[in-house]
Amino acid sequence: MRLVELARSKFVVTCEISSPKGTNLGDFFDRVDAVKGRTDAITVGDNQRAVMRAGALAICNLLKKRGIEPVMELASRDRNRLALQSDMLAAAIMGIENIVLVSGCDPVQGDHAAAKTVCDLDCVGLVDAAICLMRSKDIAGHPIDGAPDFCIGVVASPGLVDDKREMAELKVKLERGVSFVQTQPVYDAAVMEKFLEAIASYKVPVFAGHMMLKSASMASFINSNFPGISVPDRMVRALEGLPRDKMVETSLQLSVELIKKLKTMCQGVNFMPEGWERHLATITREADI
Repeated sequence: MRLVELARSKFVVTCEISSPKGTNLGDFFDRVDAVKGRTDAITVGDNQRAVMRAGALAICNLLKKRGIEPVMELASRDRNRLALQSDMLAAAIMGIENIVLVSGCDPVQGDHAAAKTVCDLDCVGLVDAAICLMRSKDIAGHPIDGAPDFCIGVVASPGLVDDKREMAELKVKLERGVSFVQTQPVYDAAVMEKFLEAIASYKVPVFAGHMMLKSASMASFINSNFPGISVPDRMVRALEGLPRDKMVETSLQLSVELIKKLKTMCQGVNFMPEGWERHLATITREADI
């Protein structure tokens, strides 16, 4: 199921669930089950935030076998061009159609600060490699026997719409012919509107990223540590000083209000629940998505 085709007929709902840090899959599939029936696909990161986890390729293969549509992230940070192309072909052989191509966070931000980055290809080069494979050639120009048919996504930060370098790189990727854009979390519909205007000529589906706010301190931490992601002051104030039960209720209300606005602009939403998978059903139901 290619997300770009699904987006022509419905508002797409995906959910990012981290693969396990180990071989025990129990908790992972418990979280998958918590959102099953409310999502169209599960996104699996590639050692996202530079934290070592079980490989996305294996996890996506297991999801596929269970009849759950996976979206596989592939980061250029950890592999050279041989391994990147090999993993893309492996994904295609396993029936994985939807891939999100990223550069990956710097290892100093994760749990293996001494790790060395590879970055043989940047993210534009990774997009080029995927498109080459789809055209029956590898990135060196050699023919391949059997081509994948990917639905290629890339990640963008709507909050950096005024960053000329950031937007120039995104537009290069869009010009290459990627299928969809998945955004970092957005908490202000006006920010998303401005971003969509900037890329409107490319006519690609945009899936808004959404991370529920678990507390006012979490919102403040996001504002201080994640460039391009900004939680409005009114949201921070709405969560301040609330008891636990009221805070959860208020947070979900904020999510519903925001997503109702975003669904008039975008073609889908990618939830990043961070342990709040159990609340996704409430949000999707009340936001009517």
